[in-house]
Amino acid sequence: MADSRSSIDALLTEHFRYTPLSLIDDIINTVNAIIYRAVQAIENGLLSTPPQALGFADDASTNISIPDADGDGNVDFPEARAEIENGVHQLETLLEATVDKLFDKFEIYTLRNILTVPDDLAPWVRLAHYGDLTLPLPASAPTSASVFALRRKLQETNKLNRALEHEHARNTALLSQLHSLIGPPNQPKLEDDSKSPLGNSAPLSFIAPHTASAPSHPLSTSAQFTVSQLPALRALVADLRPKLASLPSAAGKMDWDSGREQRRGYIDGVVRRVVRENGVGEESGERDDGRRVAGEEVRDLEGVVHAMGTGGEDVMEE
Repeated sequence: MADSRSSIDALLTEHFRYTPLSLIDDIINTVNAIIYRAVQAIENGLLSTPPQALGFADDASTNISIPDADGDGNVDFPEARAEIENGVHQLETLLEATVDKLFDKFEIYTLRNILTVPDDLAPWVRLAHYGDLTLPLPASAPTSASVFALRRKLQETNKLNRALEHEHARNTALLSQLHSLIGPPNQPKLEDDSKSPLGNSAPLSFIAPHTASAPSHPLSTSAQFTVSQLPALRALVADLRPKLASLPSAAGKMDWDSGREQRRGYIDGVVRRVVRENGVGEESGERDDGRRVAGEEVRDLEGVVHAMGTGGEDVMEE
């Protein structure tokens, strides 16, 4: 019974866009507000009525003292105000109890007989916004898993979009830095950058073409020309390799003995001059004003001179 009532309440809530119980609560609250206004009006009317008109007798004849009076000179009856407030409070309590009792019956009757749908009819009710739906749903209808996958895909797409925007901004900043190195495309190239008030602000400006200066070839044209010359260079290298292989054998047959003594004397003189410039005398080996050279370094230099003199043929071949 509770399950069927929950399904009926869900159906009525979807149809009315509010729960049936909220409608009954609004009705009860409206009646209570009317009761409160009526009780307040009764209280104000009784307080504004003279106490003598409400049956409160003047006991001045039995009282020796002078009774209190208000600003208009009317006799004040403090017990009348207290009795009126007490009676109004009792009336309000009685009305609230009566309204609660009667509207509890009204709520039960309304939910059972007015705001309800028969149990055997509820499964066949189709609301207006369900008119275009096909029941049961086809196999191609989206499921919770497919909707969740689409939501994740959308989140990842947005994340990738933000990453691409960040990369685009970084590449734009990098391109602006590179353009500052090359300079504006139509800026004339100065012959002396030091004469410019900004100095050499574009150190790679020679790469970009300059319309105001002498006609220059773009970098792409130069690259295409270089690539077009590569086959000719390969053919020339292939033609020279056999000739280069025959050069060592022909050079080994040359006579290097005629200039050997001249080379040895020249190298010996150069070594001795270097030794003297470093502060080592030829005989005493004392330091004059340069770095002191040890005897082992002198002997090593003499050995190098001797090796160069005896291996002159290998030196000339290199």
